Amino acid sequence: MQRLNIDVEYLCDMLETLLNIPSPTGFTDEIVQVTGRELERLGIPFELTRRGAIRAHLPGKLQQPDRALVVHLDTTGAMVKNLKENGRLELAPIGHWSSRFAEGARVTLYTETEAFRGTILPLKASGHTFNEEVDQQPVAWQQVELRVDSVVKNVQDLQRLNINIGDYVAIDPQPEFLDNGFIVSRHLDNKAGVAILLAAARAIHESGVQLPVDIHLLFTISEETGSGASAILHRGASELVTIDNGTVAPGQNSRESGVTLAMMDSSGPFDFHLTRKLIDICQSYEIQHQRDVFRHYRCDSASAVEAGNDTRTALICFGIDASHGYERTHLNALRSLAELTTLYLQSEPTFMKDKAELAEFADFSKQFDEFLEHKEARGENAEGNDASE
Repeated sequence: MQRLNIDVEYLCDMLETLLNIPSPTGFTDEIVQVTGRELERLGIPFELTRRGAIRAHLPGKLQQPDRALVVHLDTTGAMVKNLKENGRLELAPIGHWSSRFAEGARVTLYTETEAFRGTILPLKASGHTFNEEVDQQPVAWQQVELRVDSVVKNVQDLQRLNINIGDYVAIDPQPEFLDNGFIVSRHLDNKAGVAILLAAARAIHESGVQLPVDIHLLFTISEETGSGASAILHRGASELVTIDNGTVAPGQNSRESGVTLAMMDSSGPFDFHLTRKLIDICQSYEIQHQRDVFRHYRCDSASAVEAGNDTRTALICFGIDASHGYERTHLNALRSLAELTTLYLQSEPTFMKDKAELAEFADFSKQFDEFLEHKEARGENAEGNDASE
């Protein structure tokens, strides 16, 4: 396997382009178009589902056992829930995120005919009017409203502008790429993952390296609302690796540098063998990494398994501080994750026998034996001591 060079400038340019495309779940056509055009430019063939999820292909030496990597194009956002008598709009969140992070956000409201700019405000937004009451409001979506930047004083004014219940609201990302490598923006989850996968695919495609098996690159459009990769994974795919954010927060081990490998999320543990294969790649190629367990988190892998796919799953992450809020990560994490992705794509399948839908009992894996094999490969005995001592 070769440690391929990742074009960091391309990765950042792609990320900035993606961040500036509104794509709350259900409103993803434009970002699908942009991603598709980029795949065409890179010479990577792909196909679309009816709703717009993308399945791209990197051919390998063997068609089976094929494997897949998945990212999601959709983000959190909001939808108009009600037209209010004061000319403001009640909102319902798309995806799970706190109204605390919605307060003060600049947004674009999309009607069936045009777009309007606006701001999400707490119900008591003026300190000059409400004094200390502005600090006493509960945090809830029923405590905020959308002020449209147009002359609207009542429901009739809103209706005159053809604003309706069910209109989409996209939250401004406000991206900043700092000279010290930090990247701050809304919606890094998971547009940073998309940029990572495109940068890794570009490096593989341009290097001319032959992949051992066929690879499917999946770009889903409804991860934030739970269905994710449920309808796009090839049923024969033996492995599915999700690229997404790792939560940097108290009680978590994720960081804004290196790769974070998830051992388990709220849907349960990820595949033992595939996850440790990824850890071994990080160790062998000296990619900074750490492990973490997520409590209130699910990803595309969960939806794929719940849809009935018998595939090994894993989750590799770039650390994000303040996930689903004003998020921050570092270029170090994005580059490290892209490097791991290219190495994984070049690696042999975890088990060649996985090309068969059903396992032979005599060849079935043994986790503890594999654990001992890994220790021996690192020159350790069963007690964890250097075997040469």
